[in-house]
Amino acid sequence: MSEDKIILGIDPGTTVMGYGLIHIKKKEISMLNFGIIQLKKIETHPDKLKRILERLNGLILEFKPDEMAIEAPFFGKNVQSMLKLGRAQGVAIAASLNHNVPYEEYSPRRIKQAITGSGSASKEQVATMLQSILRFEEMPKYLDATDGLAVALCHHYSKGIGENNKNKSGSWKGFLNSNPDRLK
Repeated sequence: MSEDKIILGIDPGTTVMGYGLIHIKKKEISMLNFGIIQLKKIETHPDKLKRILERLNGLILEFKPDEMAIEAPFFGKNVQSMLKLGRAQGVAIAASLNHNVPYEEYSPRRIKQAITGSGSASKEQVATMLQSILRFEEMPKYLDATDGLAVALCHHYSKGIGENNKNKSGSWKGFLNSNPDRLK
């Protein structure tokens, strides 16, 4: 059975949110679109969340992704920033679920590792590797866009097993459920 699916990748943010869409057909990976949702000029946090919801609803309706992958929040020192970022991520997840698009989360380190081989790679290194893999010519002004692509590609490389499914697949019970023929 050959694979044919569209993956939406999200790099959440409250100033700039990156997104990327890739198409997997058989073993070929192609980029459909990538860009940002610019939130810098929107004054209130609720208005930013509304804009995120509207734009993601539009992307989901236009491209009809089969799955969504999102970067999991990392722990910073500023609690207020973390709360705002968590809300932005929650709105993105809600948009996905509202359209019955399953989602998965990946840590920033895991995304970088999947794309470059190094969990401590820079945004520029990730973008350059993506440019080589997905063959796009012009580097975007905001690397949040390539970060969105990186999340989508990480999801594909991880076969959809991210932070939400770790326990299911990484446990003995998950292994046995996936491999019933191995049980004697």
